[in-house]
Amino acid sequence: MRAFKHPPTTHTTASEERRVGFEVEFSGLSLETAVDVVKNTLDTTLTDSTAAQCTLEAEGLGTFKVEVDWAFLKKISREYAGEDDPQWLDSLSRLASSLVPIELVCPPIPLHKLGVLNSISDGLRAAGAVGTEESLIAAYGVHVNTEIPALDADTIGRYLRAFCLLQWWLVDAHDVDAARKISPYIDLYPQAYVETVLARDSMRIDQIFDDYLEHNPTRNRALDLLPLLAQIDAKRVFDTVNDDRVNARPAFHYRMPNCHIERDDWGLTNAWTLWCVVEQLAEQEDNMQALAEQFLDSRRLLLSVDRTQWVKTLDQWLHDHALV
Repeated sequence: MRAFKHPPTTHTTASEERRVGFEVEFSGLSLETAVDVVKNTLDTTLTDSTAAQCTLEAEGLGTFKVEVDWAFLKKISREYAGEDDPQWLDSLSRLASSLVPIELVCPPIPLHKLGVLNSISDGLRAAGAVGTEESLIAAYGVHVNTEIPALDADTIGRYLRAFCLLQWWLVDAHDVDAARKISPYIDLYPQAYVETVLARDSMRIDQIFDDYLEHNPTRNRALDLLPLLAQIDAKRVFDTVNDDRVNARPAFHYRMPNCHIERDDWGLTNAWTLWCVVEQLAEQEDNMQALAEQFLDSRRLLLSVDRTQWVKTLDQWLHDHALV
């Protein structure tokens, strides 16, 4: 699957085409080789470089970053910025790239231009990049940062309800790798939060903040809403979450998908197509209400909702309504 599907809502309320940014974790390549692939594939210009991170500018697209995903190496590399890297630092960077993932951070790209990312993943694969299954502990993945159409409570609430209904189904649909399931990085929303969201007929922005920060005061969620909430009210977020890695932006931070960059039949479209199921369901308020009532009714009949049965029920519903 090579084409990037368009979601039902393609523009923001400001009439701007929505944008999507991807973060891709992989290994098998040195930082230098990964940078060369991106540079040559998109004809980018290298604008900044350390032993741990390189920044490239692509005309008409924006800033790409390729980095060794190790905070310590990034820190000491910045200390030598503007100087020739000492030999030991270059050696440390090469060693690190064999132990921790290289990460490609793409800029927010308009929907109609996302196809250019296919050539990057193809180039990295051809150079020897490997993904999730390469490591039993690193749990490499793909992050999808999708611009929200609007920052109002109704829009955020619709997406939250859609994801809460879908999160178990998405784990199966993505076939999330076992190492990633047991890692803390992509934890699902807790049951109490899901029930709180689904029980509300509508949500005020204060309720969205209160509920989310009570149940999810961490970046480690499959759908991390902290960047989005920080875009609205950074102080309120950082009063609860002491984590300088939270970067405010008007986008959802979806962290669930695996990275199988080594496979010929894999591309970023795989992750994007499944995220679009959330996009589609978020547009169907009446259907979401009916599904929410069904979910909560199941909870009332049992001590907890039967996860396996809910996934089966939802999968049939999605097929019946042509959402998958």
